[in-house]
Amino acid sequence: MSNGFLLVYLAGGAYQKRPLQTTNTASYRIGVLGSGKGSNFVALAEACRAGTIPGQIVFVGSDVAGAGILARAAEMGLPNTHLAPGPYRTKLDEAAEASYIAALQVARVDLVVLAGFMRILKGAFLRAFPQRVINIHPSLLPSFPGLEAWRQALDRGVKVTGCTVHFVDEGIDSGPIIGQEAVSVRDGDTVATLHERIQNAERRLYPAVVAALAQGRVRVEGGRVQGFSVQTQETT
Repeated sequence: MSNGFLLVYLAGGAYQKRPLQTTNTASYRIGVLGSGKGSNFVALAEACRAGTIPGQIVFVGSDVAGAGILARAAEMGLPNTHLAPGPYRTKLDEAAEASYIAALQVARVDLVVLAGFMRILKGAFLRAFPQRVINIHPSLLPSFPGLEAWRQALDRGVKVTGCTVHFVDEGIDSGPIIGQEAVSVRDGDTVATLHERIQNAERRLYPAVVAALAQGRVRVEGGRVQGFSVQTQETT
């Protein structure tokens, strides 16, 4: 079933119009990139196995050899690989970027999900997967972009923070917002306790957003995302 089209980046800078795959579990293919222990990846994989996300994870990649996300993918019997990121600390070099694009294209992914991937993706990567790369950030964007957003929120004394799933664009945590979940900042919260509750919210919100994308319910109109309503909430 198809509810629209995607522009797919081809070699040489050309684009091809292809149907957007939606509700067929066998056809909606998800690639996950991460640098850490992989807790959000596990939430996504379990949702796929339970049928909550109508799709399958077909690729798990990391820029860190021995990263927890690779070990957890192996334990779940999912394809996983370490791809060298090149010499830069915060981004992929040109050769590494090409290898990531090629690996994801060979896996025929419909969606690239960043789950704690600590590299900035720009240029050719985003052109290869237009409006098909998503990220989760531990704040209610546009507030507190960048690193340790939970610490920023606590330091500023806000009463509510949370997490945001957004499409990735050329900026830092600046792409169109798909979904958010609010998390209260409580009296007596520490950096650790607030971060833990935000992470719990992430593990609820991310699968809900990916499910909506797999079902073809999400669309971008005029820079704003339509079709996803809040489906998760703080419970403790």
